[in-house]
Amino acid sequence: MASLTQRTSGLVQRRTEATRSATADKEREPDGEEDDARRGEEDEDDKGDSKETRLTLMEEVLLLGLKDREGYTSFWNDCISSGLRGCMLIELALRGRLQLEACGMRRKNLLSRKVICKSDAPTGDVLLDEALKHIKETQPPETVQSWIELLSGETWSPFKLHYQLRNVRERLAKNLVEKGVLTTEKQNFLLFDMTTHPLTNSTIKQRLVKKVQDSVLEKWVNDPHRMDKRLLSLILLAHSSDVLENAFAPLQDEQYDLGMKRVHTLLELEPEKESAKPGVNELMWAVVAAFTK
Repeated sequence: MASLTQRTSGLVQRRTEATRSATADKEREPDGEEDDARRGEEDEDDKGDSKETRLTLMEEVLLLGLKDREGYTSFWNDCISSGLRGCMLIELALRGRLQLEACGMRRKNLLSRKVICKSDAPTGDVLLDEALKHIKETQPPETVQSWIELLSGETWSPFKLHYQLRNVRERLAKNLVEKGVLTTEKQNFLLFDMTTHPLTNSTIKQRLVKKVQDSVLEKWVNDPHRMDKRLLSLILLAHSSDVLENAFAPLQDEQYDLGMKRVHTLLELEPEKESAKPGVNELMWAVVAAFTK
């Protein structure tokens, strides 16, 4: 009888242990899924999609314009300054901070409509927040064209000089240094020393160049409204900043000709017509209009 009781209790114990083991396995299953998700996120990070390597439009345009070894933009490029201010406006619009005023019954054209602050929530980017603060506090509101000029310091009014964002290229370069894309060096130019920012992470720049190339070659779509808004803005603003050629320089002649032909197709679009289509960002097309008028 005692042996039967021992066998029965042993059977119950084994069943209990089996049940506990099965329960533990079930509890571990979600963890396994979480591990897979984490691994997926790590894979995304390896592809360069982590927050540390996500670049703003301004940073991408500057990176395209910087000489890899020398670490500075061409001295002959006088377009990049205003181009970077246009990038800021589009970046703020894409992040839901800015919009154009309603066109009204008379339907004003894009360049006549004022820029309105939609949200003053901080973006986490010092330059963007500084520009957003200016736009929010300015009454009456200004147009896109006016803001590009004011943020660039291209104004004859001494009362509006405080709108100018100073040392933008240097500040953007420092952002890229913090993100591990560039480094900081001092170079001597005969009469003065100059701070430069040579490229250290060539993978990120190559990925950026490849993205631009693919957008007008392998991944080309005839309808600009099927393109990613940020990518479309990058192509158009890189051209306005006179740095797009740098992305196409490594291409073979046939690819280069095809790519530039498609870029010109985008440049020939009429912003007024494009901005009237559904699902578009009007402020983005207003910035494009300001550079292509």
